[in-house]
Amino acid sequence: MSETPTVETHSFQAETRQVLKLMIHSLYSNKEIFLRELISNASDALDRLRFTAISDDSVYEGVGDLRIEIEVDEEAGTLTVRDNGIGMSREDVMENIGTIAKSGTKAFLDRLSGDEKADAHLIGQFGVGFYSSFIVADKVTVQTRRAGEGAGAGVRWESDGGGEYSLESIERDTHGTEVTLHFKESEKEFLNAWTIRSLISRYSDHIGFPIRMCEESEDGEAEWKDINKASALWTLPKSEINDEEYQSFYKYLTHDIDDAMCWAHNKVEGSQSYTTLLYIPGTAPMDLMLQRDERTGLRLYVNRVFIMDAAQILLPHYLRFVRGVVDSDDLPLNVSRELLQENELSGKIRSAVIRRSLDMIAKIAKDDPDQYGTFWNQYGAVIKEGVVEDMSNRDRITPLLRFASTMGDGDKHVVDLAGYIERMPEGQDAIYYITAENHKAASNSPHLEVFRKKGIEVLLMSDRVDEWMMAYFTEFDGKSFKSVAKGDIDLGAIGKDEAKEDDAGESTDTDTLDEDLLKKVTEALGDKVSEVRSSQRLTDSASCLVLGDQDMALHLQRLLEQAGQDLPDSRPVLELNPGHPLVDRLKSVEDEQQFSDLSLVLFEQALLSEGASLADPAGFVRRVNALMLNP
Repeated sequence: MSETPTVETHSFQAETRQVLKLMIHSLYSNKEIFLRELISNASDALDRLRFTAISDDSVYEGVGDLRIEIEVDEEAGTLTVRDNGIGMSREDVMENIGTIAKSGTKAFLDRLSGDEKADAHLIGQFGVGFYSSFIVADKVTVQTRRAGEGAGAGVRWESDGGGEYSLESIERDTHGTEVTLHFKESEKEFLNAWTIRSLISRYSDHIGFPIRMCEESEDGEAEWKDINKASALWTLPKSEINDEEYQSFYKYLTHDIDDAMCWAHNKVEGSQSYTTLLYIPGTAPMDLMLQRDERTGLRLYVNRVFIMDAAQILLPHYLRFVRGVVDSDDLPLNVSRELLQENELSGKIRSAVIRRSLDMIAKIAKDDPDQYGTFWNQYGAVIKEGVVEDMSNRDRITPLLRFASTMGDGDKHVVDLAGYIERMPEGQDAIYYITAENHKAASNSPHLEVFRKKGIEVLLMSDRVDEWMMAYFTEFDGKSFKSVAKGDIDLGAIGKDEAKEDDAGESTDTDTLDEDLLKKVTEALGDKVSEVRSSQRLTDSASCLVLGDQDMALHLQRLLEQAGQDLPDSRPVLELNPGHPLVDRLKSVEDEQQFSDLSLVLFEQALLSEGASLADPAGFVRRVNALMLNP
């Protein structure tokens, strides 16, 4: 007497239930993505089987015809996606569908924005694509068996998308996985064979395995027919691929719902042979700045056999947004991640991927400035990392940089370094810049006053990466960089004749302040400053803070302090404007307390203009009120 299989009931993790709820209630306008995700999973399973068979071809179990089958049963209201790939064991099912320990569910939930289109874009990125089935189905059944295991190792998983799922052992003659969706009454449109074919054509036409559907032949017999091209798109000549096919493959590869911004398709033949197809997404991933050590998106194939996601090996940090495939004819099929890192050919492929990526970006910059503006807004802060991290390609990267400037168009990053140098007046030998917490703080900095008066352009940098980049980026095209907020500024050789003409008839006794006054202010401020001196920078403001050439910008110091970092001891220089009424008033104050209060107000004003918060805001208010009441 045969034993009745035991059906076990398990509860989903809390995070998995959140994903299911989202799928069922929030993403209904993007519901067709379920088919893309299921086919993509089937394709990955076939890739994994083919890779496993390199070292053990017994996993084929005598069946070498790898395929994906899609079967529609209108009467039952079901759609089945079936593959003869690697399949899953009971443990695999528990891990990959039940508890989703490695699927990125938590990361997916953390990235949710509330925007339906953006959230749908995340589904494939974080490995929760299987759950998109519940957008259209009120029950999902999975039957699977891992290749190489006996028929008795089959597993059935089933859930209605609520808080639980069932699991039982079954007999299954074939390896692979079969996912059956029981459609909701409102989603019966997906039982239409033409609808399914059109979705496959849109999302999955160039998957490297045949996708088959059962059709009725002329003599009334049912037969399986291939409905996709089943050819790896990158292996085709560029002349045979149109833009729509490139975009379709990009969406399959990345699970993106938007078009790619651009792509580059190249084939190298000779002593080494490989093909690259690289894309730049139209929209940056929401976690772009967090992906430095977990970058994905560049799939490595060897002779059309998928090996691994090799983005961490073949892409540098600053190009982590690039997506695509690399297919080599020369790497060994059993190449490991460790061997790939040490392989000379992989080093050459990496260099080629970097070069082609930068060339692709440079082409946008040259041919379409408006589109490059869009690119820079998405990826500019990341590209800047390459200035520091990739010295060998710095000459390719630096022409791509764009900045806002005092002579640019507001906060738009449209100024390139070559254009800046062309506009430099005679006598200027440095590229002037300022870094700040945001564009407004940079644009309104008192350090810019004399530069605006003399008509000298200053680059305005407000990305968090800028201060770090400029610590290593010291010159371009023979011109050194100089921060207008650090060290001494000497503009005497620039616009000298004009300055003389402007100053004609003006008194020169306010060019510098009395040394005794400066010493007295220094004593009043104590260890808050390293020095107090007359300013050559200021024309309108009363005071500003100046750092040493090697000191860290104040806004970056604040960020590091907030993160609990220890900072080297450094004190700024306080510069006073000799021609400002507040400084004139300082000269005439005899009362020591009033002198100390006014000195502190000038220092605190300079701090506030840097975007800093005051240690004693109430004291500042009291001092300002006293000054206003006692003119």
